[in-house]
Amino acid sequence: MSKLLQRFSLYVMREVFRVSISYKINWTKVCLIGAILTVGGIALQMLILPYPLHTWFVSRPATVILYEPMEETMELNETHNNSTERLPLIPLNSVVQQNATDQMVQLVSVNQERETAPKRRKSSRRRKHAKLKEKPIILTPPPPPRRPPSALERHVWSLKPVEALAYAKEELKHAPTVIDDADLYAPLFLNVSIFKRSYELMELILKVYIYRDGSRPIFHTPHLRGIYASEGWFMKLMEENRQFVTKDPEKAHLFYLAYSSRQLQTALYVPDSHNMKPLSIYLRDHVNWIAGKYPYWNRTHGYDHFLVACHDWGPYTVNEHRELSQNTIKALCNADLSEGVFKLGKDVSLPETTIRTPRKPLRNVGGKRVSQRPILAFFAGNMHGRVRPILLKHWNDKDDDIRVYGPLPLRVSRKMTYIQHMKSSKYCICPMGYEVNSPRIIEAIYYECVPVIIADNFVLPFSEFLDWSAFSVVVAEKDIPKLKEILTAIPLKRYLTMQINVKMVQKHFLWNPKPLKYDLFHMVLHSIWFSRLNLFPIPRT
Repeated sequence: MSKLLQRFSLYVMREVFRVSISYKINWTKVCLIGAILTVGGIALQMLILPYPLHTWFVSRPATVILYEPMEETMELNETHNNSTERLPLIPLNSVVQQNATDQMVQLVSVNQERETAPKRRKSSRRRKHAKLKEKPIILTPPPPPRRPPSALERHVWSLKPVEALAYAKEELKHAPTVIDDADLYAPLFLNVSIFKRSYELMELILKVYIYRDGSRPIFHTPHLRGIYASEGWFMKLMEENRQFVTKDPEKAHLFYLAYSSRQLQTALYVPDSHNMKPLSIYLRDHVNWIAGKYPYWNRTHGYDHFLVACHDWGPYTVNEHRELSQNTIKALCNADLSEGVFKLGKDVSLPETTIRTPRKPLRNVGGKRVSQRPILAFFAGNMHGRVRPILLKHWNDKDDDIRVYGPLPLRVSRKMTYIQHMKSSKYCICPMGYEVNSPRIIEAIYYECVPVIIADNFVLPFSEFLDWSAFSVVVAEKDIPKLKEILTAIPLKRYLTMQINVKMVQKHFLWNPKPLKYDLFHMVLHSIWFSRLNLFPIPRT
């Protein structure tokens, strides 16, 4: 049988050899196919192996004994130096060989090589997505622990509102002299020592009760955009405040009527009727209702109550209620002494601010250097009121140094916008419109341009403390024809000082989403507080 198999195999081999000789082999194709298979095999090996092919081991791989206890670390016995090291455990996915006879495992750690190996470049979309995923989580640090109140604070907080006001008024008489304060720039103030002490007393003592009565949107609905936004921002920040607001009216030193003159005008005024009486009747009825529900109005006849109104009609909405008009502290943008509604020493002049983007009220704040302000003076705006037509008549297209327009022409605004004009001017002309106040005053301060104020009988904001002559120029209406003469007569050194002062006073006119010390919210509240102290009679006892 074996002989037959041998003969058959020899016969098959002979036939195969004979057939292969008769055919011609294309060795070029054979080599090409072999090369392709070789390259493909190497590529497959690179994808399958757990470590790169370029890795070379200089020393013998570590040997790990499985039957030794392994918890957080393990011992490695290296024969080349006969030393024992304690290293972190190697992950199980790095095991490459196992010997079952002596229960030994050879491990190779490839984590370091993988970290240093070049990575494939991700697409831009994946990189962007990875960046979003890898955003660091910022943990807000816990607030510092509140310090225990001092003996003085405990004493003041234990006083009744009348006693606390009497204490504050006496303290102002002995205000310590301020020599140097990092937060207050003395040249801006008439008396920085009195201001600082009054502000400190406000922070220590003042509590405000906000009436929650009144229907929306006239009450408790702040209007945060446009030229009348000041009343809305004050309402918003006051109602969100925790330092000064109290829920106990018995502890309050002031009572806030949280109404909006802008919302009142929108809700009740009939267009083209020229009749504002329905607005004042509505507010009169609301105050009478408050006086009938609570004892606090009748207790002082409204002397410890205040309202904040920035609309031009704000002063006229109080005319139907005598105590509201005569006794209440009114923070008004239309602070006109000639009409008899605004009372100097009692009422507060509210800055009129233009807020174009409520989410970013400080947008565009800042200006250019003096060397980048080639324009002497600039104004552009609608022609209403008694002053602006006179200004336009004398200075429109009359002088290259003083650029006065009505609404900014398109041919001009294409080259330079309104804001760019203000940031490129040394002086910004701020004439009154229908009423004495103008949002351009605060705009000029925002853009670090010295304001030129033209409005007779206008009480400037915070004029009880701020020295407006340090950072502005006030021109009488009758002197409009002499405007260039007045401005060019100011020495360069004086102008540079005023421009620096504009930068320094800027922080006192900013609406911060979260109020900061000495900002506009605190300045308005301080003026109301200071007015309350001035009106408060010290009891004889």
